[in-house]
Amino acid sequence: MMTTNHQPINQSVNYTTFRTFAIIWAGQLVSIIGTGMSRFALLIWAYQQTGAATTLALLGFFSWIPFVLISPAAGVWVDRWDRRKVMLFADLGAAVMTLIVLLLLLLGKLAIWHLFLLEAVASACEAFQSPAYSALTTVLLPKEYYGRANGMRSMAQDAGLVGGPLLGGVVLAFVGLQGVLWIDLATFFVAFGTLLWVRIPRLFSHGDMNEPTPTSFWRQMRVGFAFLYRHKGLLGLTLFFTGIMFFATLTYFSVLPALILSRTGGDELVLATVQSTLGVAGIAGGLTVSLWGLPRRKIHAVLGATAISFFGDLLFAIGHSLPLWVIAASLAAFTIPFITTANQTINQLKIPPQIQGRVFSVQNMLRNLTAPLGYLLAGPLADHVFGPAMAVDGPWAATLGWLVGSGPGAGIALMFVCTALCGSTMSLGAYLIPAIRRVEVDLPDYDCPTDPPYQAT
Repeated sequence: MMTTNHQPINQSVNYTTFRTFAIIWAGQLVSIIGTGMSRFALLIWAYQQTGAATTLALLGFFSWIPFVLISPAAGVWVDRWDRRKVMLFADLGAAVMTLIVLLLLLLGKLAIWHLFLLEAVASACEAFQSPAYSALTTVLLPKEYYGRANGMRSMAQDAGLVGGPLLGGVVLAFVGLQGVLWIDLATFFVAFGTLLWVRIPRLFSHGDMNEPTPTSFWRQMRVGFAFLYRHKGLLGLTLFFTGIMFFATLTYFSVLPALILSRTGGDELVLATVQSTLGVAGIAGGLTVSLWGLPRRKIHAVLGATAISFFGDLLFAIGHSLPLWVIAASLAAFTIPFITTANQTINQLKIPPQIQGRVFSVQNMLRNLTAPLGYLLAGPLADHVFGPAMAVDGPWAATLGWLVGSGPGAGIALMFVCTALCGSTMSLGAYLIPAIRRVEVDLPDYDCPTDPPYQAT
């Protein structure tokens, strides 16, 4: 039974800081929808240019590799700088790249490799913005509201999945790719304006990080690694997501659009409907978390919901038409806010705010370490291994055709079967690891007076 971990709203709550968080959240929501529109439109454009799943997978690869490489260093700057300014510069960098893509399109010189570059720079900006945004929640809100705030953030991400395909498809039909990119640029400046409007308290100065003296950049960067190494439960939970992200990127994040388009003869409306369903279900999940909270033991939401989410992948695999894909999208996406919100709340409760930028960034790097590999493997496996094997006259069609069919899209569907089985098995198997299962019990909240100082040694 779901039980809230939040206390009732009362007069002691600092409404000013929650209003500040809500303003920032609203600006980021608008920007996320604009980004979703442009990514949907550019994805369609890229697939039309090549017709290959590898192209879509490479877009995903370039959207992750800079994030993984830059994250540890970005965390140091997040803890050093005003986190509002970090988010401002991150939004500005992404907006500049969108402007460059728009100019190339207007000049008739836009190529696939330009989109790879766009994704790479946007990924680098996200390496700074993500930990800054997460650490901001800790600075602004009392800890009993972390779950609600994280639920709101999850809702915003999923709103991009709804508004992006729907609005992107409509605008693309009437004014083309140029119009979509112009709108995306406008939404960037909405987010930029809200960040300029608010003020975020900077509670920890460079010389007040539980470190005896200001240390070198490299020593500070090691703080995040040292903290995780010392706390095996958080390290184990982070590495759990490393494995899960590999299976998710191998199919769900990389070649799901190719699966839908190949099985529908390139029907963009069906793809938009599926992606919008993912967003609607995600919003519903995020709203449920925000209103009702998480289980008292949040680790159950992380592991249990992850196993359920991968069952949605299995339904994607065996589906051949929109109705079953809608059910699959609803099941998979509704559970994701429970996973991300519970995991983020555990981290915010256990990690001291003054080092959260560094620890969050190291966690981001480790969690996504296998994502580029998943993207790199997804396209070649779909186009050159599973696809030919599951062709109408392919060597595997006679044996496995009863499950996923044969012909266009069947090979990708079989990949979904494999990742669904592996992901759900890993999720249930994590319960057998005591450090992960007992992470909330064994590690005290960061405000516990018995917590040791956190510094690299």
